[in-house]
Amino acid sequence: MKNPFTLSFGKKPSQFISRIAQINDLLEDIMDDDPTSQAYMITGVRGSGKTVTMTLLKNRMDNEDDWYTLELNPERDMLQSFAAKLYQIPEMKIEFINAKLDLSLLGIGISLEKADPISDIETALTKMLEQINKAGKKILILIDEVVGNDFVRPFVSEFQILIRQEFPIFLIMTGLYENLYDLQNDKALTFLYRTPKIYLEPLNFTAMRRSYQNIFDIGSEEAGEMALLTAGYPFAFQVLGYVCWHLNEKLNDEVLDEFDQYMSEYVYEKIWSELSEKDRDVAKNIAKLSGGETSSVKEIRESMQMSANEFSVYRERLKRKGIIDTSKYGKISFVLPRFDVFVHTRSMLEA
Repeated sequence: MKNPFTLSFGKKPSQFISRIAQINDLLEDIMDDDPTSQAYMITGVRGSGKTVTMTLLKNRMDNEDDWYTLELNPERDMLQSFAAKLYQIPEMKIEFINAKLDLSLLGIGISLEKADPISDIETALTKMLEQINKAGKKILILIDEVVGNDFVRPFVSEFQILIRQEFPIFLIMTGLYENLYDLQNDKALTFLYRTPKIYLEPLNFTAMRRSYQNIFDIGSEEAGEMALLTAGYPFAFQVLGYVCWHLNEKLNDEVLDEFDQYMSEYVYEKIWSELSEKDRDVAKNIAKLSGGETSSVKEIRESMQMSANEFSVYRERLKRKGIIDTSKYGKISFVLPRFDVFVHTRSMLEA
């Protein structure tokens, strides 16, 4: 039998723990007669399941008769792509032609007799959305792993204009917190401050335990130990299952060694490379003083001889990156499973 777990990012694995409540809440709000917002941000650390969650949203919305779901690539001209994909909707293409929308100058569609060609992409989008509105349809736009580049900024700015014109369009973006943070801090995109942000929560412990128990035919206690080790981190859930299946072993030192290796190579090295030198120093001190458990903010700060104000800056940066948990007053712990082991190893290599 093929390994039911996967190490591939973005692909829905055969063994998958869904965030049912978060997905349902988002879809209910979008499809409400009076939605609270027309734009949403889904964020989480690398490997937290952003792309898979978006895929599930798309699959659900594809079954809605009055909705069209369009995926846009943030590394291409998004306004042009949006118009082109709207035009390729079979039912609406007929409506656009009947409305004499000549988009040939924009490289979209065919030239129409007795129709003035439209040369401006924003005008084209407005006229196309007018026809979609008349047809009683709605548009859901999906952008995965968004960044604040020269394609995304003008698109989001235009989206803001279009929703002010009360067009039935909705936007869901996924991205690392720092990328979404940079985007919403653009002076031209201040409306993103009011955009609901959905932080992907850890996977349900009971669901993970049940999955491990059924697949490996083990007891509830042993499966629970495996689930706890992942800390609810989706990629760790896959890696641990993959390693146990591959080695045909239960949770032991050999499994942990291979688990640490995969987590390091696939995720943690990339996260580490994106930290500043000072961020790394703080992480090293957390690992040194915590021993894999929760540690005191005061103890860490004093060990680094940092003022409370200075330390709070780096604590907030690591929190935004999804690396640490600060929910307990005066305490800090790593969110990512066995990240302290990785940091200890990095400390020795960089010494």
